[in-house]
Amino acid sequence: MSPGAPNDPVPFGKYYLLGLIARGGMAEVYRARVQSEQRLLALKVMRPQLAREARFIDMFHREGKLAMLLENRCIVRTVEVGQHDGKYFITMEYIGGRDLTQVLRRCQESHQRIPVPHAVYIAARIAEGLHFAHTLIGPDGRPLNIVNRDVSPSNVRLSYDGEVKLLDFGIAQALMKFTSEIGILKGKFSYMSPEQIRGMPLDARTDVFSAGIILHEMLTTEKLFRGDTEFALMEKVRKAEVPPPSSFNRRVTPELDVISLKALARDVADRYQSAQQLAADLDALIAGYRFDPKELRQFMRQLFRKEYAKELEDGELASASEPGASMSMSISQSQPRAPAITLTTPVSDPMQRPTMQGLGRAGHTGTGTGSQTGTNPPTDPPHSQPGQDPDDDGDKPRGFWGSLFRKRK
Repeated sequence: MSPGAPNDPVPFGKYYLLGLIARGGMAEVYRARVQSEQRLLALKVMRPQLAREARFIDMFHREGKLAMLLENRCIVRTVEVGQHDGKYFITMEYIGGRDLTQVLRRCQESHQRIPVPHAVYIAARIAEGLHFAHTLIGPDGRPLNIVNRDVSPSNVRLSYDGEVKLLDFGIAQALMKFTSEIGILKGKFSYMSPEQIRGMPLDARTDVFSAGIILHEMLTTEKLFRGDTEFALMEKVRKAEVPPPSSFNRRVTPELDVISLKALARDVADRYQSAQQLAADLDALIAGYRFDPKELRQFMRQLFRKEYAKELEDGELASASEPGASMSMSISQSQPRAPAITLTTPVSDPMQRPTMQGLGRAGHTGTGTGSQTGTNPPTDPPHSQPGQDPDDDGDKPRGFWGSLFRKRK
């Protein structure tokens, strides 16, 4: 179907499609809005080949309805689960920003790290969202016992306003049941817990382990678990031999090392017993940094300066445009007496998701709805930041991702 564009909406039921923002093996995601409103939404449309499976359609609807119960500031809000013209879709709030995979990639390219206070804050919000889902009570008053099972950087969204949101939470179980059949699960082993790799029964503590992996990678800018083959990678996860983050980043305090390693304990009995406990320890640590969440907003807007400017431009067009506006503009441009006006849509939408694929033998491969393309790292030598000692490499990436960057140069 036609994806539309910010300046050329395409009707889709009660919605206008305003451009494709991500594509993956399971679905395509479009920027959209209700025709009578200006508020932007994200509309996720199931791929036709999946819609042929009645059992998957049932799971899609059931888990989508579950997602609508997840009303928490740290989880993307699901607005509607529906069908139009034989196409099944989920409508979610639109989060202008980047996923954590893209953030780590951009940090790698620009020879910097996510600052420690920012990483601690992001991990705390991930844990907060997880705890809310883990303890959610259903309409009948019974615990729903939700376990995400797919906590990874590609499913964590950082907005340009400094928000941290977990994506696709409500349909995680349905997707995980189906992904092995359509080749999507490959590449996610590096964010699983040891008990998940072993195929053992899972509870909320498996998500705590995955959140610990994300925290470790934000602090070190290095993949925690990697291997030449899937078997070797799975063995690394089973053993869960984790070095302290401070061995890669000297700005990591002993207290933060303890928190990180406890979240990543191989034995579930030694791990944080709830995501709430992890969030509490991280929030207590944040208090010592005197961190203001506005700092994350500033960090995102500076890290993705051009993309943020494009987001503002597209958002302004998308919130007010009507079908046929693009054609009217073209006609007005053809009149010689009128000044030339050009509204363009980029070939590669800034909301598409770059991945670590192609950067090395164990790089992250996108498995959600993101693009499989990325950008080449710059070839200029790194420069110190204003006010930074040129000999201080505390925030420069080392280890796996840093070595990959140097090899590509």
